[in-house]
Amino acid sequence: MADRRLAVLGSPISHSKSPALHRAAYRRLGLDWSYDAVEVDGPALPGFLGGLDASWRGLSLTMPLKQDVLPLTDEVDRVGQLTGAVNTLLLADDGRRLGFNTDVGGLVRAVREGGCSGVTRGVIVGAGATAASALVAMQELGARHVSVFARTPSRATTLRALGERLGVDVRVETLDTLGRAPGADLVVSTVPGGTELPHEASVALRTEAALFDVAYDPWPSRLAASWLAADGRVIHGLGMLLHQALLQVRIFVAGDPTAELPGEDDVLAAMRDALG
Repeated sequence: MADRRLAVLGSPISHSKSPALHRAAYRRLGLDWSYDAVEVDGPALPGFLGGLDASWRGLSLTMPLKQDVLPLTDEVDRVGQLTGAVNTLLLADDGRRLGFNTDVGGLVRAVREGGCSGVTRGVIVGAGATAASALVAMQELGARHVSVFARTPSRATTLRALGERLGVDVRVETLDTLGRAPGADLVVSTVPGGTELPHEASVALRTEAALFDVAYDPWPSRLAASWLAADGRVIHGLGMLLHQALLQVRIFVAGDPTAELPGEDDVLAAMRDALG
């Protein structure tokens, strides 16, 4: 397979762990592909994409580019359409730009790897852009009832609509009621790791529900620390980063997030090692 170029785009981007993950994968696959981190913000994205030549195979995208790229794609996968966010752009040989969302699959795989294979009742903390991916992941894990705790409940209107499309009953609560929340199977926190919540999560949540915290730097996050203090189950946020990157590698190599890589277990192990 010919040498190809790839990159992760964002602003800021120097902190990204994606280059280490992807480079480890391509080395293990025997592909002499380059993968860099490139500083690009929303206004600069159309010009950057327009300047790429045929050596480019694909791009990883961070927020807010996950939404900015949507009008610049020729085709978006089902998950990207549901969430309104694309974190992977495949530059097809025929010139089309194909958008994918691997965040949902990465979250599902990370939660299952953490020992939480089935969810009936879920909780999402936060109503920002990542919350939509969390809701789709909850539905894939089996959830039929999800409570969203948001500082500004009006921001969760789109989540209610998404829940209707998915067949999930979504209830929106104010963040300051998290301390009285009943138990659940899984809590997904989508707020930044240093966020100080108005109240700790209820004892029922911290002792009954596994916590998946999307934030991984600093670790443990404030929320994860409160879970650990109650001897609760915590799934590290790096798991989502790892597994969504593996799905991106599948897309860049085979054009399909469902197509397993040659020697995929070894590839995943190499990527895990690259995270330290």
